[in-house]
Amino acid sequence: MKKSLLVSVILLVWGASSTAQEPASPANPLSAGAKRTYGIIKGYIVKAAAKMPEEHYAFKPTPDVRSFGQLLGHIADTNFVVCAAVAGEQPPMGGFEPATSLEQTKKTKADLSQVLADSFAYCDKMHAGMTDAAGAALTKSFLGEMARLSYLEFNTHHDFEHYGNIVTYMRLKGLVPPSSERTR
Repeated sequence: MKKSLLVSVILLVWGASSTAQEPASPANPLSAGAKRTYGIIKGYIVKAAAKMPEEHYAFKPTPDVRSFGQLLGHIADTNFVVCAAVAGEQPPMGGFEPATSLEQTKKTKADLSQVLADSFAYCDKMHAGMTDAAGAALTKSFLGEMARLSYLEFNTHHDFEHYGNIVTYMRLKGLVPPSSERTR
């Protein structure tokens, strides 16, 4: 009897301790996951922009593609346009029209780093306030009508797509991209 009681107590304590160590699932797992993935690519892009020397911002691997700086401007433009759609607003800056496009109007590392940071700060607000329920609400933008969380995910995917370009540009200039740096 004592032995079975002891085994029961040990199993009960072990079960309680293993359950206590498991992370609690977030109340909004979809929007929390979207925010986490967005944070990863935001970090990579911001670090890449800082790491690339100013003289390489005009670099184009071939004449018919965007320069490194234009890639950053394009990312900032899209961040503003997509996150404004999520907010139900007009973009506070940037856009796809040549006169307002950050890709076309900003040229220096300082200017591009600033508008990139501003665009991510704007999208940070959309992610911070997003819940799974709010993310299901439909909104319209250049992609048509979609759920707000789907627009945020589209933007994250778009940023990852262009980060792939950034990685290539950095490697061609002999730089290690942030996603390939060793962490210690």
